[in-house]
Amino acid sequence: MRKIYFALAMVAVLTLGTSCKPRQSAYRQVYESAREREMQQSASQPTTVVKDAAPLPPVEVSVRKERVDAVSPADAAGLRRFNVVIASLSVRLNAENLKTRMENEGHRVILAQNEQGMFRVIVGSFDDRAAAEAQRQELNRRYSAMGTPDFLRRTYGVPFNDMWILERQF
Repeated sequence: MRKIYFALAMVAVLTLGTSCKPRQSAYRQVYESAREREMQQSASQPTTVVKDAAPLPPVEVSVRKERVDAVSPADAAGLRRFNVVIASLSVRLNAENLKTRMENEGHRVILAQNEQGMFRVIVGSFDDRAAAEAQRQELNRRYSAMGTPDFLRRTYGVPFNDMWILERQF
């Protein structure tokens, strides 16, 4: 009789122990369905492009000074003293993906890496500061007319609200 109670107790413990574990497939199904709903919502929402947007007032542009080196030899030829940085990423693959997207938009993009290992995605490299500031202002005007930072983050991976000038130190 004791053996039967012991066996029943063991079966109960095993049943309770295994039934409480979450199954990864259940989480995956919920994740996939939520992701699909999100993609459908973003596809169904119309994107608004503001035409003839009012120009942004000139803003004092801060210039950060850093020692950076081009990631590839092809980029090294185009890297100048003043650079317009649209993103600073820690993962090289993410920086390369953004570079590809921006090149598809028609920009000449340079990837540079600083001493701390951050990848700078540069869309304009110039010898003088005024030209870099003008490029930054033009990009700011163009991408602010495209939509909100959230829209830009979904589209490009960065919101384009923190473009800055990098002065390259040699």
